[in-house]
Amino acid sequence: MAKQSAEQIKAESRGLRGEIGNELLNDSPSFSDASDKLLKFHGIYQQEDRDARRLDRTADHHQFMLRTRLPGGQLTARQYLLLDEIADRYANGTLRITTRQTIQFHGVIKGELRDTVRSINQSLITTLGACGDIVRNVMACPAPGTDPRHHALEQFSHTLTEAFFPRTSAYHQIWIDEQPLLEETEIDDPLYRKTYLPRKFKIAIADSGDNCVDIYTNDVGLVALFDDQPQLAGFNLLAGGGMGMSHNNSATFPRLADGIAFVTPGQVVEVVTGVVAIHRDFGDRENRKHARLKYILADRGVEWFRQELQKRVGFPLAPLRPMPEFAVHDHLGWNQSSQGEWYLGLHVENGRIIDRDDYRLRSGLRAVIAKFDLAVRLTAQQNILLTGISASDRPAISEMLSRYGIRLVEDISPARRHAMACVALPTCGLSLAEAERVFPNVIDQLESSLNALGIAGSEITARMTGCPNGCARPYVAEIAFVGRSQDRYMVLLGGNPAGTRLARPFLDLVPLNQLVNALHPVLTLYRDRREVSESFGDFVERVGFQELRNIVPAEFKSAFSTTS
Repeated sequence: MAKQSAEQIKAESRGLRGEIGNELLNDSPSFSDASDKLLKFHGIYQQEDRDARRLDRTADHHQFMLRTRLPGGQLTARQYLLLDEIADRYANGTLRITTRQTIQFHGVIKGELRDTVRSINQSLITTLGACGDIVRNVMACPAPGTDPRHHALEQFSHTLTEAFFPRTSAYHQIWIDEQPLLEETEIDDPLYRKTYLPRKFKIAIADSGDNCVDIYTNDVGLVALFDDQPQLAGFNLLAGGGMGMSHNNSATFPRLADGIAFVTPGQVVEVVTGVVAIHRDFGDRENRKHARLKYILADRGVEWFRQELQKRVGFPLAPLRPMPEFAVHDHLGWNQSSQGEWYLGLHVENGRIIDRDDYRLRSGLRAVIAKFDLAVRLTAQQNILLTGISASDRPAISEMLSRYGIRLVEDISPARRHAMACVALPTCGLSLAEAERVFPNVIDQLESSLNALGIAGSEITARMTGCPNGCARPYVAEIAFVGRSQDRYMVLLGGNPAGTRLARPFLDLVPLNQLVNALHPVLTLYRDRREVSESFGDFVERVGFQELRNIVPAEFKSAFSTTS
């Protein structure tokens, strides 16, 4: 029997049901290919422990990753504590903050999937739409909403989430209800229809001047403008960003979003619906590698896109408004809101909330959140904000965190503070190389190199992914390491700290243990020839790749990327 295409599977899924319910009842530790594809819409990825598989190919090593959907990365204290319990009860004892402000669980087995989803649902959180060919988790600047500006952004993350939630009863019938297969009434979805979107769709909301959500890397970006007033004036609409690419395939590439129009608060849902519908109607349904919204804009042009969007809304599209230059505020450390309360941003290396030796991050967070009833915000840099803190509680919270070995941001180097990595091996099926497990050691080496050069305080953004799909948004970093094969990476340089410029391939197939050595002469030249306050990425662009290649050690000369 011929393998079904993703489009066939969606069309015949009966509202994302497929055979998931039936396959949950059999003894197999895994699902069929068709169910595997549909599970993603339910926030579930079928994976294998690839380490275990290498050691024993006779056993079955299937397990599952579950991803929650958290608009703007917001959690109450109770919700966070329930998710923490689930990590022990059903997963591998860790929580992982994603680069889209959600929580992932790893290591869930098939026989406990339904109980895991039900437990998540009991905390009033869903996994539906966290993955799949659908509008994914809506990101927003995570600064707490006691500030009227940030409250407006939070509200729109919820408004857009509701607007693009899939209209299907399959999720509750399969995972939540006691008798999930008694009724299979299909609900007509006016936006997604039977085949949903050609590929995933990502939305982010940024405050003007603060690109903490990497706004230009999204299918739709909304930049909030206030015109020096507390009330929201509207948004500059950006469209067509995306990070994924494939090695050795020039038809695929990362792309930054284009400015499209200014929209008022009352126009946002209609305009974004129009953009999603363009993706639905014109996205490539034959070639999934070419199926993102960014390729529609790249192939047809921004003016075509603007005219097509104008046809789909009931009002004239206004021109873009001026907006401040972007910086990135990661919101770490102690910060005070406009209402006098405090929030504390804590660094979470590569987003993994775990206890290791004397560094008991997971236990410390659980204790502090429970004792002081603190709401939580997750950031796009995979960090966590503890919010709603009174001034009188600050000393006690600092003391508790210290007892658990949790460092504050002032105790972390800039290189580590700004580093990000994807999960990669051993669970991601797409990974070609390591990322999360090895990046801390790469940052150790980068710290040593910067210390030796006397520039330890340099705010250099470095990111690592195990494959070119770009889950840690490497292509806007100043230094990016992208997995090419086992223990070998493409090195890209030249993004900027504001996340508004793409990095370009510099070296290729560099061994993991030589990544920092290969860049040491470039870092040395940066120390010697940088201008006042010049970022590393801006220095790279000013000096140019040709001069930088001239100083790369001889053993890396053959590694110059041919795609730059």
